[in-house]
Amino acid sequence: MTESRGEMPFLDHLEELRWRIFKALGALVVGTVVGFVLVQRFRVLDLLVEPVRPYLTDGQLAYFNPVTPFFFILKLSLLAGLILAFPIIVYQVWAFLSPALEKREKRLIVPALYMGMLLFIGGALLAYVVALPVSMRFFTGIQTEFLRPVLGADEYLSFAIRLLMGFGIIFELPVVILILSVMGLVTPAFLRTKRRHAIVVSTVAASLLSPGDVITVTVLMMVPLIFLYEFSILLSVLVTRGRDQDDHTIHPDPTPPDGTVEAG
Repeated sequence: MTESRGEMPFLDHLEELRWRIFKALGALVVGTVVGFVLVQRFRVLDLLVEPVRPYLTDGQLAYFNPVTPFFFILKLSLLAGLILAFPIIVYQVWAFLSPALEKREKRLIVPALYMGMLLFIGGALLAYVVALPVSMRFFTGIQTEFLRPVLGADEYLSFAIRLLMGFGIIFELPVVILILSVMGLVTPAFLRTKRRHAIVVSTVAASLLSPGDVITVTVLMMVPLIFLYEFSILLSVLVTRGRDQDDHTIHPDPTPPDGTVEAG
């Protein structure tokens, strides 16, 4: 009898994993090349510089290493390539894991991954529109009577990307909890009992990840975190109800209803 994909030998699993990784890396390379063209075509660097432009004396960032402009464009291209290759990377992960997943899990995990992409973009957009300008206003307003800011391109752009990535990653919280709920590792009751702990952790995480005005940017990160935690509880409730309904359908209650006579 031919073995199914879910029962492949261990070495065959390793071989398939190797090819999945190879294809995902190939997609990333192609995406990076396309990303390089898009970064140049749509002047992405200008968009990143826009929040700090009011604090520049001549409207331009300084750089102190001749290779800085090239390598930063390369970093932006790699980030754009990762975004462009994300659907293919998700497909490769899905194709490798799907034979081991139940039908209910398959219905939930793939939408969760794409929801994670949208949440990441939403978090990065919030950082760009609100947190980044607030951070720059805070930093450039310190000791202005003694110091004049000369902003380096590499320092500022690395700072901006870290801030955007930090907000984007934090917004992935519902996806993480959804996947943990699908795997049965967390329950709505557990999440509700840990709500106070979650608020404390959210506050600490926001304080550590917000590199700007400690109060304003921390609040900007903490409020979405609390909202996302509550949204995660709702997702966990939906997952748990769906799992209970599936279990009831597969394993109905053998106890006969009251007032009936069980057949002998």
